[in-house]
Amino acid sequence: MSISEVYQVPNTQITGGQALIEALIANGADYAFGVPGESYLAALDAFHDAEDSLKFITCRHEAGAANMAEAYGKMTGKPGICFVTRGPGATHGTIGLHTAFQDSTPMIMFIGQVAADQVEREAFQEIDYRRFLSEVTKWTAEINDASRISEYVGRAFRVATSGRPGPVALALPEDMLREMCAKQAQIPYTPNRAHPGATDMAELKRLLEGAERPLVMLGGSGWTKEAVDQVEAFAENNNLPVTVSFRCQDRFNNNHPNYIGDMGIGANPALIKRMKDADVLLVLGPRLGEMTTGGYERLSVPVPEKTLIHMHQGAEELGRVYHPTLAINATPVTIAPLLADMKLAGNEKWAASTAEARKAYEAWTTPTDNPGDVKIASLYAHMRETLPADSIFCNGAGNYAAWLHRFYRYRDFPTQLAPTSGAMGYGVPAAIAAKIVNPSKTVVACAGDGCFMMSAMELATAARYGANVIFLVFNNGMYGTIRMHQERDYPTRVSATELTNPDFVKLAESFGAFATRVEKTEDFASALDAAHKCGKPALIEIMVDQEAIGPTATLSGLRARK
Repeated sequence: MSISEVYQVPNTQITGGQALIEALIANGADYAFGVPGESYLAALDAFHDAEDSLKFITCRHEAGAANMAEAYGKMTGKPGICFVTRGPGATHGTIGLHTAFQDSTPMIMFIGQVAADQVEREAFQEIDYRRFLSEVTKWTAEINDASRISEYVGRAFRVATSGRPGPVALALPEDMLREMCAKQAQIPYTPNRAHPGATDMAELKRLLEGAERPLVMLGGSGWTKEAVDQVEAFAENNNLPVTVSFRCQDRFNNNHPNYIGDMGIGANPALIKRMKDADVLLVLGPRLGEMTTGGYERLSVPVPEKTLIHMHQGAEELGRVYHPTLAINATPVTIAPLLADMKLAGNEKWAASTAEARKAYEAWTTPTDNPGDVKIASLYAHMRETLPADSIFCNGAGNYAAWLHRFYRYRDFPTQLAPTSGAMGYGVPAAIAAKIVNPSKTVVACAGDGCFMMSAMELATAARYGANVIFLVFNNGMYGTIRMHQERDYPTRVSATELTNPDFVKLAESFGAFATRVEKTEDFASALDAAHKCGKPALIEIMVDQEAIGPTATLSGLRARK
C-alpha cells in the first residue's frame, strides 16, 4: 500500500513527515538511529511505509543513538542520521554532535520541536536549538514550512559532507510534520570537495625532495580504502616513514614496513623525538590538535621549527594554530591519486632511517608485563594474530584504551571507531552500529567498567537487532584515568574514583547474550573463540589489577614520584 493510499489524499499531497522521509531516502540514507518521541510522530508514521528503504534502529538512550549515527558517519563517509525528541532527547543526544564536530564526522540530527503556536512560551521541553547547538554543529536550523523540507534536507547533507565534514541539526516542529504539502523534487547530494592544484603538488614535491628527515602524518576524516592504498603506495615508492594522528590508526596498514606508530596519548618517545627532529613534516588530514601534538608542545606554535606541509579539507583550519610553509586545501580522496604516482628524487637516502623507525615501532608494540594475573598487552597480541584483518575495533575513553592503541595493529580501513573527542560511553553503541551495517565482519567493543556502564543499556539494542558484537569489559573497579591523575597529583588521597559494579556476566546474560569472565591471561583465547562462535552478542569481563594503571605505569609507582 502506498503512502498516499494510507492517507487517502491525492498523489500530489503528502504530509511533512512523509516529505522528510522521502528526502532522506533520495539522498541515500539507509539507516536512522533514534529514540522515538511524541514530537515527531508524523515522521515515525512515515517510517512505517519506508522500512524497506530506510530502517529505523530503536535505541535505549539518545546518547547511544547519537553515537551510533556518528559511528555510521565514520564508517561510511555518509551522514549518520539520528532522530531524537525535543528537550531531554536533544540534550542527551548532544554528546554525539560534540564527537562528530571534533572528529569531523558527517552527521545529521533531527530533533522534534514544539508546535509553532507554542514558541517562546517555554512550552513543554522547548529549546531554541539554533542557539543551544551553535557550538557543536556546522549549521542548525528549524523547518517551519513543510514545502521547504527538500531544500533544508538537501542543504543539510551538503553542509555535513563539504569542506571540513561535521554535524548538522534540524528542528522539526510537530505541526509542520503534520502539515500537508506538495511532493517535492529531489536531487541527491554530492559533497563539495576541494582539489589540490598543480602548483600545490609541484611545491609539495620540491619541499620533500629537499628533506633530510621527512615524516608523513595521516589522519582526520574523509578517507576511503582506495585513498589509504594510494598513500601507502606513495610512502612505499619513496621510502617515507608514516605516522598517524590520535585515534586514526587505520589510515595506514600497521603491518606495513613504512608504518612507524601513532602520534597520540602515550606515544612512543622515539616517535615523538622523530617528529620533533623531522625537517619536513607532510600532514595529510589531521587538524594537529591537542592530543596529537602533546598539548601543542611537540610542534612550536604558531610557527613550527621545520617545514610544514599541511593538507586539510577545511580552508579555515589551515593556519588556525600552526602556520604552514605550504597550505593545501584538499581532501584525502582528491590528493591521494596524485601522490600514488609521485616519485621523489633521492628517496633512497631515507630507506635506512625508515627501517630504523620501523624497528623502534615493533619494539614498542612487543607485549609488556603488568601487575595482576591478566597481561593486557598479551590479549591484544593474541587478537592481532588471530582475528581477521577487517575486524572493527571500537572504544570510548579511559586508560584501558592505551593498551589497545599500543598493542593492536590495524590492517584495513575502516576498522577503527574511536572518539578523538575523548568521549566515554562511545565504544558500545559504535560497535553496535558497525555490526548492524557490517553483519559479516567481526566487531569488538573495548570498554573499561566505567566506560561500559555509560552505555550498557544498549545491550538491549544489540540483542534486538542481532548485532553480535564481542564486548570486552576491562574491570578494575575505578575510573582509571582520573585515578591515575589523582595519584600523580594527590597521592593516596582517593576521592570519587572508586566504583561499585554489577556482575557483568549476569548482566549480559539477562539480555540474552553469551558471557564469561577472564581472570588469567591463559583463559582469554578460549573465551574469545567461544564469543566468536556463539552466534549472538557476547561479553567477556576481564579482571584487571588496579595497580595496572597503564602500559608503563603503576599506581604505587605514581605515588612514589610525588
